[in-house]
Amino acid sequence: MFTDTHNHTCHYSPDAKQTIDELVTAAKQQNIVVVAVTEHYEYDNPDPNDNIQTFDIDSYAKDFKEWKAKYNDITLLMGIEFGYQTHTAKTIDEIAAKYDFDTVVLSNHLFRGVDLYYSKDAYKLPANIRHKEYMSVVAEMAEKCDNYTVIAHYDYCSKYDQETNRIALYEDCPKEFDRLFEVIIAKEKALEINTATSIRRGLMPDPEVFKRYVAMGGKLITFASDAHVSDNLGRKKEEFIEFAKSCGIKEACYFKDKKPVIYSL
Repeated sequence: MFTDTHNHTCHYSPDAKQTIDELVTAAKQQNIVVVAVTEHYEYDNPDPNDNIQTFDIDSYAKDFKEWKAKYNDITLLMGIEFGYQTHTAKTIDEIAAKYDFDTVVLSNHLFRGVDLYYSKDAYKLPANIRHKEYMSVVAEMAEKCDNYTVIAHYDYCSKYDQETNRIALYEDCPKEFDRLFEVIIAKEKALEINTATSIRRGLMPDPEVFKRYVAMGGKLITFASDAHVSDNLGRKKEEFIEFAKSCGIKEACYFKDKKPVIYSL
């Protein structure tokens, strides 16, 4: 079984190309029966192209109700992906508590105030330095926010790295990883296995990250293709299920009404 818990549509995420119909069609073709839509919400986002990455959540909720009725042969989950900054933690928690999301994905896209998709200076740094600084913020956001369900793509710091061609390793910043794991285990939040970096660069995540999470008592794991186009939905799902098993992970989950639904791999 594979549930895809982090995806975007062009209806509310400015960088997505797929419609809800294309997303659902792709899911059905791959026999993925549970799919979450997690549209980007980047409050006070310092986007260099001035892209607005917030949206009318009331309108989204209304549309989502119609989508669920239309695609009633698949489990569609209403979610949101918040982009974290230190000064937005309170706003994130307030918005997340106000609406009936199934899942609330918490992400860090920035490095020194610039999205790593656009940054050039970030990749001039030694990879381990960049990863350590980035992971410190990921651990911070897990601590400062409460109304979320999942910590997304910890490896975003290496997703667009063309300089070192290296993934984020546990050994780069063990204290920061352990700090993150302690927090999300205590708060009963999930750690995401995000396939997007592998799809983009052909590199699998560092297994030591997930082995350490399991060793510390971590149990909640989600799978996510983070698809912005329908061709990426569920890609490499079999490979990532086997990867998870090799790390000692026996169960995964998705969130419905912000509560985990656990299933065996």
